Amino acid sequence: MSERLVIIGSGPAGWTAAIYAARAELRPLVFEGAITEENRIAGTLPLGQLSLTTEVENFPGWPAGDLEHYLNHAIAPARRGLMAPHGHEGVSGPELMELMRQQAANFGARIVTDDIAKVDFSRRPFKLFPLAGEPLEADCVIVATGARANYLGLPSEEAFKNRGVSACAVCDGALPRFRNKPLVVIGGGDSAVEEATYLSKFASRVYLVHRRDELRASKIMADRAKNDPKIEIVWNHALAEVLGDEKQGVSGVRLAHTGHGETQERAAAGVFLAIGHTPNTSFLNGQLELTSKKYVRWTVPFRTNTSVEGVFAAGDVADDYYRQAVTAAGTGCMAALDAERWLAHGGH
Repeated sequence: MSERLVIIGSGPAGWTAAIYAARAELRPLVFEGAITEENRIAGTLPLGQLSLTTEVENFPGWPAGDLEHYLNHAIAPARRGLMAPHGHEGVSGPELMELMRQQAANFGARIVTDDIAKVDFSRRPFKLFPLAGEPLEADCVIVATGARANYLGLPSEEAFKNRGVSACAVCDGALPRFRNKPLVVIGGGDSAVEEATYLSKFASRVYLVHRRDELRASKIMADRAKNDPKIEIVWNHALAEVLGDEKQGVSGVRLAHTGHGETQERAAAGVFLAIGHTPNTSFLNGQLELTSKKYVRWTVPFRTNTSVEGVFAAGDVADDYYRQAVTAAGTGCMAALDAERWLAHGGH
């Protein structure tokens, strides 16, 4: 079985690429991911990281409002019946992803609920090996498998995800539940300081919790945290437990000293993990050039080309800097246009 264009991934980048490719009559085949326990634990189920969030306030075109009637009309009934009830306050992450998926399907994108477990990019047509289905060939491939936020693995952390526990301050920090309340950031690198600084705009207090007695962040970033009157650095401590209840969500944290083990509690409305991301590139098995952080490397400035001609990358699988839904969607558009033009020129 041979395909002209295969898209691997189903976040904002993957669906945007599918929309543009389908409108260009490329009839893309989208592997949206498998519904497995392994993917659930890893946070790599179909529809991407945005499907694990609640409110989405920063995706253009979706202001607050009651979308019940529109959702019922826009999304196929079979899919609509699987979704959680609409919150009547604006679009949620799962709703936005279902709308993107439906839009791609409306234009003719074909969708397979399976993972690509292995690839062979050594010659064209490329060979793709699904987890459950039969191997297939493709003239062109867009990799849009995203990246997943790193968590500590605490049961309480898992219990309060999207109810006060987050891995993206820019995504969630301005939500009403966090405004004018104490917040906790876990981490000690540049990302953690950036998260803490961003949250200080909204929080009454930000506790930056680090395992050591010195930040790993650059000196400029470290000084920024130390000199911010709203940021308090809690040295030599680690998150032991997220505190809260079913009604309120997160209400505080229990921290453990990394030396003697004594614990202390801090009141907080939110806990933000800033301990890095893991790009979903392991299935590539060295077939594409990666960065030192294991992200796919874009090889042409302002293009989505990879180290293999005919393979393009979009979204967080190649972006370790912005990591926003709107930037992922933008590069999904770029990848589809790059793929279309590459195919139009005979694959050169």
